[in-house]
Amino acid sequence: MIRDLSKMYPPARHPVPRQPGQQLKFTVTESCDRIKEEFHFLQAQYHSLKLECEKLASDKTEMQRHYVMYYEMSYGLNIEMHNLFYTTFYS
Repeated sequence: MIRDLSKMYPPARHPVPRQPGQQLKFTVTESCDRIKEEFHFLQAQYHSLKLECEKLASDKTEMQRHYVMYYEMSYGLNIEMHNLFYTTFYS
């Protein structure tokens, strides 16, 4: 068991010196305004990412549709070539 807490927890950082004109504390109104701004920013970012995700899902569905269409065309062409080969050489 550790009895000396200085070994368990690192020492606190030295406080940053205050610059001229810098307020030390924020008022409740200022803090609420900052939270509100950040919330709106995150909400806009979420909306943008949601739209991008929906577009990617739509693109994925379209690509899958094209893949199936090309697969069916390839399969049909393969069957036709197979039939042509056997009717030409085994008739």
